[in-house]
Amino acid sequence: MSNRITDLFQIEYPIIQAGMVWNSGWRLASAASNSGVLGLIGAGSMYPEVLREHIQKCKKATNKPFGVNVPMLYPNIQEIMDIIIEEGVEIVFTSAGNPKTWTHWLQERGVTVVHVVSSVKFALKAQEAGVNAIVAEGFEAGGHNGRDETTTLTLIPMVKEQIQIPLIAAGGIATGKAMLACMVLGADGVQIGSRFVASKESSAHINFKNAVVNAKEGDTQLTLKELAPVRLIKNKFYNEVQELYKKGATVDELKTLLGRARAKKGMFEGDLDEGELEIGQISGLIHDIKPVNKIVKEIITEFEEAKNQLHNLK
Repeated sequence: MSNRITDLFQIEYPIIQAGMVWNSGWRLASAASNSGVLGLIGAGSMYPEVLREHIQKCKKATNKPFGVNVPMLYPNIQEIMDIIIEEGVEIVFTSAGNPKTWTHWLQERGVTVVHVVSSVKFALKAQEAGVNAIVAEGFEAGGHNGRDETTTLTLIPMVKEQIQIPLIAAGGIATGKAMLACMVLGADGVQIGSRFVASKESSAHINFKNAVVNAKEGDTQLTLKELAPVRLIKNKFYNEVQELYKKGATVDELKTLLGRARAKKGMFEGDLDEGELEIGQISGLIHDIKPVNKIVKEIITEFEEAKNQLHNLK
């Protein structure tokens, strides 16, 4: 399968395993890369030296391309970028910030840069900043989300209409049929997060993985929009947030309730009551925990079968 995304990253299939906080360590990234897709280490939950360790372990575990996802609001951003260059990482996905800040700096050092956006406006800014490709993420996605609440189904063709560089679709994609749908709408590839959370190699706590598998339609909600919109599974913490809203919560009160390390508590430590359980709407279609190579194989098989069915309809 060859197209603009497989050529850009030198991978077999146009699939990116999303770099997700507390889920995407070196085991997941290397397993994804070894399965023919692009694995990403999620730097957002790592101290600089922890990231270095994960990069080094990933290099030993795969000889295939892999990258690092970096939220640009990270406090130690210069140190993180320096480590990425020192360790010879050649692909960086940036998010949560202005792509102009780091794109040229990274590219001058031989790095391919992809920026994650949630709207046409930000896609155009990323293209203007010179990124090599864009991830356009619909609001079905788990974790932190765009404020416009544009769905993947409408976002992808709108972005495709406006940009010339390669386009990767994200948000609500866990199957081969969804991958095909996104590519019919104009995407050159897809980024998949939630499905890879429920994998053997994900660094998520088994309690969280089981919560994802058990989630049904309607079990996730986008909330905390006054701080940074985040989609998570409804639990005790979520209910406390809603109670605060009913009382006319201020931003400071929401910040106090959120506190620190809620995401770590939920996803990494497995506290299903007090933790922030970030996952996408598509969790309602995820029914098992499997090794990454089996997940990739199932997605590609379904993609090819669906493509053939479409061809036969002509």
